[in-house]
Amino acid sequence: MNEKALIEITVSPRSSKSKITIDNENNIKIYLNSPPADGKANAECISLLSKKIKVAKSKISIRRGLKSRKKEIIIEGLRSEELFNILRGKNNK
Repeated sequence: MNEKALIEITVSPRSSKSKITIDNENNIKIYLNSPPADGKANAECISLLSKKIKVAKSKISIRRGLKSRKKEIIIEGLRSEELFNILRGKNNK
């Protein structure tokens, strides 16, 4: 199984609560407690996604946007459609 999901996200560091939201147009926003320094926000972003979608952190990588609020994420072993369903709470795996 060589499936990969490529998604674009927006992160909001230094938020009061860590959470992932998705709107009707499949725009994903991730709120993080961590500050955007020393890679802490990126690490929390990957960790939060890993827990939410139940995929190992090693299967999630930031392809573009390491120092930006807009990021491109690759998730191995999952199709984009499956990912959006999981984020919406419609886990049909």
